[in-house]
Amino acid sequence: MNNIIKTQVVVIGGGPAGYSAAFRCSDLGLKTIIVENYKNLGGVCLNVGCIPSKTLLHIAKIIKENQNFLKNGIFNNIPEININNIIKFKYNTINKLTNGLNFLAKRRNVEIINGMSFFETENCLNIIQYDNKNLQIIFENAIIATGSSPIKLPFIPYEDNRIWNSTDALFLKNIPKKMMILGSGIIGLEMATIYQSFGSKIDIVDISNNFLPEVDDDIIKVYKKNIQNKFNFLLGTKVISIDNNNLLQVHMTSDDNKSIYSKQYDNILIAIGRKPNSNYINKKFNKIKINNYGFINVDNQMRTNIPNIYAIGDVVGNPMLAHKGIHEGHLAAEVIAGKNHYFIPKVIPSIAYTNPEIAWVGITEKKAIKNNIDYKVSSFSWNSLGRAVSSDESNGLTKLIVEKNSSRIIGGSIIGYNAGELLGEISLAIEMGCDIEDIALTIHAHPTFYESIGIAAEIYTGSVTDIINYNK
Repeated sequence: MNNIIKTQVVVIGGGPAGYSAAFRCSDLGLKTIIVENYKNLGGVCLNVGCIPSKTLLHIAKIIKENQNFLKNGIFNNIPEININNIIKFKYNTINKLTNGLNFLAKRRNVEIINGMSFFETENCLNIIQYDNKNLQIIFENAIIATGSSPIKLPFIPYEDNRIWNSTDALFLKNIPKKMMILGSGIIGLEMATIYQSFGSKIDIVDISNNFLPEVDDDIIKVYKKNIQNKFNFLLGTKVISIDNNNLLQVHMTSDDNKSIYSKQYDNILIAIGRKPNSNYINKKFNKIKINNYGFINVDNQMRTNIPNIYAIGDVVGNPMLAHKGIHEGHLAAEVIAGKNHYFIPKVIPSIAYTNPEIAWVGITEKKAIKNNIDYKVSSFSWNSLGRAVSSDESNGLTKLIVEKNSSRIIGGSIIGYNAGELLGEISLAIEMGCDIEDIALTIHAHPTFYESIGIAAEIYTGSVTDIINYNK
């Protein structure tokens, strides 16, 4: 006979969306259980995704700085890279954060049960634990936060351990001399940044003719200038097949299909995107509505078609971002607790943690043109930004998108050192409906990187003194 546990809320998945929802439920006085398939809380993001990748990208950034110091004669040689110690550093970082989450769960009396879960009914969850024992949870409300996993292509021989997904690549099993990355999205570019800094020669292959197509062309132009000779882009290129005998041989064709050619690699990373982990949600209780893309349908209170079952995070749709999932988790918990809240953010920021970083929020210029928005642009190059020049990081750009009639800020993009850290002011300005003069009249500390936002606003209002004022 199954063991039975009763709870007010069960959260399926212990990633950022899931544990945030569970902790918020507990804070609101609800008895809460997390069911997590893996040993530790944190999900893909903390254990095999954003946190380990940012740890390695931090190291890549330091390597780049050392190379610049060598070029300028400040250092005589570049320190030798110790991959084993890098791996230890990565795991120490992960352990600090997972230990912190375990502490928070314990202090909040949130119970964690490890195992695979399946809905039996709209109030009952079956758990298959690691020791193959069965457990039933009777719940009043459930929150599905099962995340996502890498998309697979049918012709890729994944059984070959030289072919990686993003999780495999973060283990640093070896540093290949020649590496192909299939996919030029954020994950592909971040992995290229890491492995290039460790000495790999990188080909980035994509069937599209553009990488990061959602990003404005002037931002991409600055990025291309920064990465000259670092990566070889094979855009408009289709992979036909892979022979995995001795070296991995990839057969490719251009998008016009007129010629086929082959290249050899030591390792291949597949980074073509992710899919929602919803395939087993309806294994027995097949009443939760899922769309054709595998995403669970929810309303703006994160409620599924079953009134007491909610879904949050990657499994409900794009963008697949941890911070979006965390926000959704808080909201779902508050709705369950009786608060009349809705998911209505004006903006969700996006960041490519490349070197340099690319960050954008709100309406891009591309989107403004597509949606026939009457807009103006105000941009400021970091060539004249004191903090950037003094830090040898002057290849950057801050760009504001302004609604022409109202002068309200509706979007912003930044490329440069720690660009993602600078988005906060622009995000808040959009959420609060600020006009660009509000930013121009705000005193920004000098010298700083975020000062570039204030200067871009001053360029628009005609009050700038740091450069020649062509708008006066």
